[in-house]
Amino acid sequence: MRFEGILAALTTPFAPDGALALESFRENLARYDRTHLNGYVVVGSTGESVLLTFAEIDRIWAAAREFAAPGKLLIAGVGVDSTAETIARAQRASELGYDAVLVKTPHYFKPLLSPEALERHYLAVADASPVPVLIYSIPQYTGISITAEWVARLAGHPNIVGIKESSGNVQLASEIIHLCPCEFSTFGGSSATLFPSLLLGAAGGILALACFLPEPAIDIFEAVRAGDTARASRLQFSLLAPSRKIAGELGPTGVKYAMDCVGYYGGVPRLPLLPLTEAQKKTVESVLAEAIARQKLDHLGVAS
Repeated sequence: MRFEGILAALTTPFAPDGALALESFRENLARYDRTHLNGYVVVGSTGESVLLTFAEIDRIWAAAREFAAPGKLLIAGVGVDSTAETIARAQRASELGYDAVLVKTPHYFKPLLSPEALERHYLAVADASPVPVLIYSIPQYTGISITAEWVARLAGHPNIVGIKESSGNVQLASEIIHLCPCEFSTFGGSSATLFPSLLLGAAGGILALACFLPEPAIDIFEAVRAGDTARASRLQFSLLAPSRKIAGELGPTGVKYAMDCVGYYGGVPRLPLLPLTEAQKKTVESVLAEAIARQKLDHLGVAS
């Protein structure tokens, strides 16, 4: 299986009372299914994974498997600090029919997590997982940084097939792509660096921004594949502000409000994440309006 394309890092929808809003989740997926998104990551950082009980995670995984259109790639976010629990979650995702699992770096015992310790964690998960494993590097949340050489060692394992590299460090992404086998899939996790990452050989992007602006991200991917780098560059510039001010600065809360603004169900975040202030909402609305206007101009063939 080739892991490539643009995947949405899905949000987890909550009703006003805090319960899972599975009907809204179904409606979101029905709309995403009509796009050219290649698939979905379910219960990752944008899905507020660390704020969910495992019973809730299991219900969301099952719902995504049921609601997603055939042919969409499904990747379950299974990474937790415990190696044994990560393996158990990978096995459950396999039982539900997922294509792969995304495993973030453990981080709680940070001073003790040497590269060797992290390597043993990933090798143990890869040995036991019935489905392929993707490494997940997100140092802005975990405080754990990786090196390309470390990734290349892990890429030698037949069941470790790729990485979501979310630091936004294009040099790191280029080194990973250079050092790892050609069949190893490097996904950009930052929409702000999607275009340069693709030019360097990234397989695609796993993006929070694709929850509310999937089409421009898909267009960048398709333009690069078609050799239309001028258009891809224009589209990348149109995503800089939403990437930084919505997905980056405001995280899942900002993504959810942006989804509400464009007709998806975003809804409320879960504590300790707070709803946006009125000023933050106005910023999201303004940034979205400008990005959508630039997208429309591009579709009309007008340079913005």
